[in-house]
Amino acid sequence: MTVSELHRYTLANGLRVVLAPDTTSPVVGVSVHYDVGFRSEPEGRTGFAHLFEHLMFQGSESLEKLAHFRHVQSSGGTFNGSTHPDYTDYFEVLPSAALERALFLEADRMRAPKITAENLKNQIDVVKEEIRLNVLNRPYGGFPWITLPPVLYKTFPNAHNGYGGFEDLEQATVADCAAFFDTYYAPANAVLTVAGDFTVETARELVEKHFGDVPARPRPERPSFAEPAPDGEVRADITDRLAPVPAVAVGYRIPDPVADLDGYLTFLVLAGVLADGDGSRLQQRLVYGDQLVTDVSAGCGMFGPFEARDPDTFIVTAMYSPDVSVDTVLGALDEELAKLAATPPTEEELAKVVARWAATLHKEHDRLVSRTLALGSFELLFGDPALVHALPGKISAVTPAAVSAAAATLRPDSRAVLTISPAGSAE
Repeated sequence: MTVSELHRYTLANGLRVVLAPDTTSPVVGVSVHYDVGFRSEPEGRTGFAHLFEHLMFQGSESLEKLAHFRHVQSSGGTFNGSTHPDYTDYFEVLPSAALERALFLEADRMRAPKITAENLKNQIDVVKEEIRLNVLNRPYGGFPWITLPPVLYKTFPNAHNGYGGFEDLEQATVADCAAFFDTYYAPANAVLTVAGDFTVETARELVEKHFGDVPARPRPERPSFAEPAPDGEVRADITDRLAPVPAVAVGYRIPDPVADLDGYLTFLVLAGVLADGDGSRLQQRLVYGDQLVTDVSAGCGMFGPFEARDPDTFIVTAMYSPDVSVDTVLGALDEELAKLAATPPTEEELAKVVARWAATLHKEHDRLVSRTLALGSFELLFGDPALVHALPGKISAVTPAAVSAAAATLRPDSRAVLTISPAGSAE
């Protein structure tokens, strides 16, 4: 993993800046993270945060529609954006000579995106088509990130469909978009990250030149999305006309990743012990031993780890034969968790998981785009981008006893169980 010296500061308008110079390759990554995601969108406007992400590519104060695309691609660069439970990010990776171009593009849409009725209607149609493609017309579409939260959680921010319902999307107005931008897309609610081949002095000058005059607006107060864990097992079933075999997702609540990062990392390691690799506990028991399932996985977060603040979720998913009952699968899962709770994993077993995690993190963050996005999200969520570099060491410090204690908390009487039942061919 490339470890850059980090430079952090805040502009007069409240924009937080992270600079991570690295001269090993003549490329730069630029990202902007806004502190708004699925959980911040208002009731009656499901999918609004994701819809707004699309609108941010439809022109801005100085640029016509599609100009952002042309400016990046003509420089030999790539770009994208994505919406998460607690933030929305935008990025470009370009040759280092194009750094100023990337900063101008991001500053221009931070200042004033082009929100028009025509752009809104067009992007509502685009998002609806995306939902058809990725959810409605795909086997197991939205499983489990859309389908599990309303079983595990009760409040709208945590339980609703972040992709959005068609009716809610169609009712979105230009006034809604303007209010959303004014509230959440303020410089004080954002983090700008620049990583790669540049000098700190030059980057600071360019950042001030392009972002310094973006008008300041108050940073919105972020409400707590905390809610109690289930006080019993909660179950739900969804019929999927396209699914070839049944599936199950089991969701548990886990420690706050911000307030208790070490506790959270213990569950990451537990997930590896349970399902990472052919030698893992659930692979050996459920796939190869009892042959109850064809596939099993475990992990933290609906999209993966480090994607959200509290509350976050530990998820076990499996595909299984129609000849096997879900209670048989759950019984085997509970037995394996009970074994881990009673007897900690061996040092050798834990070492394999830790080594895999360290290798994954090093490989992932050697990619400039991944490193840029990680630094920005860790500044936004944790207030410390340097944690990106500290993660392998922190994961290595997780003990067998801690993993055992974490397994003991994943109880049947405080979880959500979502099953997917095949319905055969469409009528």
